[in-house]
Amino acid sequence: MSADRRIHTPGWAPLLILAAVASLAGLVGLPLAMVFVQAFQKGVEGFLEPFREPDTWSAIRLTLLVAGISVPLNAVFGLAAAWAVTRFQFVGKSLLMALIDLPFSISPVISGLVWVLLFGAQGFLGPTLDALGVKVIFTTTGLVLATLLITLPFVARELIPLMQEQGSDEEAAAITLGAGGWTTFFRVTLPNVKWALLYGVLLCNARAMGEFGAVSVVSGHIRGLTNTLPLHVEILYNEYDFVGAFAVATLLAGLGLLTLVAKSLLEWRFAGEIAATRRH
Repeated sequence: MSADRRIHTPGWAPLLILAAVASLAGLVGLPLAMVFVQAFQKGVEGFLEPFREPDTWSAIRLTLLVAGISVPLNAVFGLAAAWAVTRFQFVGKSLLMALIDLPFSISPVISGLVWVLLFGAQGFLGPTLDALGVKVIFTTTGLVLATLLITLPFVARELIPLMQEQGSDEEAAAITLGAGGWTTFFRVTLPNVKWALLYGVLLCNARAMGEFGAVSVVSGHIRGLTNTLPLHVEILYNEYDFVGAFAVATLLAGLGLLTLVAKSLLEWRFAGEIAATRRH
């Protein structure tokens, strides 16, 4: 059939688009705008006041530290898991895929509670670790473990579909021409998935820095020691320091906006990479 098929836009389509935009503006745009409005309710001086407190900077440093540890580890795991799943057949492959998806299907609070049940004072390994002088819960280590679990799928889930789509022909050709395993990985595999990897790392970082439920369980809410930015916002709000809470929240809101911009740019590059793969 060579007839030119044209898709006609229904007359009600603009109304549907308008309704979608209005819904997004009400559900996303309005709350985001209110964060900044409330943050500047007492002017610039009121906005800057919470940033003069040591506890705020402690929360910022801890948030960056936890994300700085968990995101690279999950990037390495996600890349290794995607490579294993898409390039090899092995016993337990389906189980690995299920475990990668598991954090998507459980509550973040449960993700934190798991570590309490393992390493808490009354947990499975708690008494042994306590006898050795090792403390996990209510420390930075516990925060990193909780964040690692909740952000585990993001990188792997971005890489697996792309690597399945690309196949292994280029890698097989490189090995046939004499390239070793690591040379093939760094010269062929990694360049082919770099944009998807960056996209997954971006989403992983945004979730790591904004996570509340999992880290709340293992942090102990020790002010100046184990409070990340989301937990610090909660404390300020519960103390009726609403301007301070919203001022600190603008950091997380700003991270969300930067993530949105970077996500759009990477999606554009990612879509071009997929299109190039399909042409070949």
